[in-house]
Amino acid sequence: MVYVRNRTVLSRPKRLALAAAFYNRSMARISFREQVLRAREDAILVSVNRLLAEKGFDAMTVDEVAADVGIAKASLYKHFTSKEELAAAAMIRVLERALAYFESQSVAAETTALAKLRAVARWTMQVQLAGEMPSLPAQNSSLRTALMADRNYLDRLMQVSETLGAWITEAQSSGALNRALPPEVALYTLFARACDPVLALLKSSGQHSDERIIEMLLSTCFDGLAGPRPA
Repeated sequence: MVYVRNRTVLSRPKRLALAAAFYNRSMARISFREQVLRAREDAILVSVNRLLAEKGFDAMTVDEVAADVGIAKASLYKHFTSKEELAAAAMIRVLERALAYFESQSVAAETTALAKLRAVARWTMQVQLAGEMPSLPAQNSSLRTALMADRNYLDRLMQVSETLGAWITEAQSSGALNRALPPEVALYTLFARACDPVLALLKSSGQHSDERIIEMLLSTCFDGLAGPRPA
């Protein structure tokens, strides 16, 4: 615990413990019916995430989602009114997972900005290989239109971008990342790792383990393709 100007500031572990206790008390106050609805909504979003990762937005249907969860289509529409709303909720959930990962011990343990960026890139590829990373919408997709109008999605996307952007700027200042590249190029490169088709291609070959695939793509992302320069 740290004291600042006579004001008590709880350490991060204690803040997390208090948040968990508050969440548990909040759930205890929620009716059983509301808990069932929340659990069903979570199941729906897990299914949507998987189907978006496997098939993409255009090929995924609401009927498939309902069948995968094991509920009637009418029940699904009590939670989400359209296919676009379903997919947007799944995209928001992924961004929330990313923000939670930024605060995790895995990232906090890294001492440099570059190491934090590598940890995030590794995590995004682990999520994709697990089939839990929805593919990004096409430029002319109705999903993209819905996302650009969704304040919750935009707020979380901004939070993710600002956090990564701060680490990119810090890494460039230290010389760990190429200073000649505009920061947004590095940012978009990291975003691209979350939907890199090379992962699936290498996995389908059966020649490499998931960990080896991730290590190889981390190397191409951060170290490049060129070999060492001759002395």
